[in-house]
Amino acid sequence: MPLSAEAAGPRAALAAALRAAGLPASVYWIEEAHQPAPLPGDFLYLRRAPGEPTRWETGGYERGRWTPYARHAEESEACAHLRHLLLG
Repeated sequence: MPLSAEAAGPRAALAAALRAAGLPASVYWIEEAHQPAPLPGDFLYLRRAPGEPTRWETGGYERGRWTPYARHAEESEACAHLRHLLLG
């Protein structure tokens, strides 16, 4: 039996919630949970912070540039921040 989104982790649960909310797949990117290909031109993202494997980063990607908005100590905090950015 497949795992539920919540059992699979906060990022999978967030990806499921964003799909359920009807957000277009191209407006967000979540490391290992929702990585559209080819890469859209601009979107909001959640990923492990480069160079800091225990921290998480939320930000925006536009014109080939990753622009961090915030760094988070916990994956769940990063998920909450991206959800707020996308859904208010």
